Amino acid sequence: MNRATYYLIYSLLWIVALLPYRLLYVLSDILYLIIYHILGYRIKVVRQNLKNSFPSYDSIELKKVEKRFYRNLSDIAVETIKLMHVRPADVRKRFHFTNPEVINELAGQKKSVFLAFGHSSNWEMMVHALSFEFDLPVIALYKKISSPVFDSLMKHIRMQWGKVGLFESQTAYRQLLGIKDKPHLIYILGDQTPPGLEADYWTQFLHQDTPFFNGLEKMAKSLGHAVVYFESTRTGRGKYSLTAISICKNGKETAQDEIIEKYVRLLENTIRQQPDNWLWSHRRWKHQRKQPA
Repeated sequence: MNRATYYLIYSLLWIVALLPYRLLYVLSDILYLIIYHILGYRIKVVRQNLKNSFPSYDSIELKKVEKRFYRNLSDIAVETIKLMHVRPADVRKRFHFTNPEVINELAGQKKSVFLAFGHSSNWEMMVHALSFEFDLPVIALYKKISSPVFDSLMKHIRMQWGKVGLFESQTAYRQLLGIKDKPHLIYILGDQTPPGLEADYWTQFLHQDTPFFNGLEKMAKSLGHAVVYFESTRTGRGKYSLTAISICKNGKETAQDEIIEKYVRLLENTIRQQPDNWLWSHRRWKHQRKQPA
């Protein structure tokens, strides 16, 4: 990794992080104009994803969701940079947990819990809010970024308060196995795109045949951990509401594919309620299931 490049980018982002939120959102408005109206960042992907996912929407409705998505994406970018220079109290006040007792009850039973999310609201800020809200230590499963510079920057942002541990997804199970008797909250984004193999979990999702990683299902069943889905809602600019929905209290006691199917349906419902709040620029449907010969 080029350390000079890292420190240059870090310094520039640090200056941005010093801005108060009022000016930060002015910067977000400018970023929105650049990535949407000037660059058209992944706009073909976004439009195709939205059209396929909401076939009943007319062109006006799709355009509204599209614009709101890009505004949200710009806000997420500047809010994530702000994490480099923000007080924990400022993060906490931006998230409202509607029913924290769901997690607190499991924590009281000394159980580890997989916290299953999708790429809705601000998923980077959310993991810190969890670590401040609950007493159990938090482990976040992450996929390494191809750029070493940005991978190091994101690791710094994710671990800066020392309250969130990071397990790389490819080695996560082995690491979780080593701490299986110590209760943790395990943060996992289950809607990333798998290789599209027959071994993936395939299901109808937003009117499309869609593969999902089945790591959440396999790890929860093997380790016997609880699984809780968090429904995230954007309630204002930089303000979010989180509602915990129990999927299971012991993965070992669930039927085959029960966990992943419940997760998919809950995620789908979250997206339908607030369509602009999901990451539509992701090439989620780039794989097609192989048809039997």
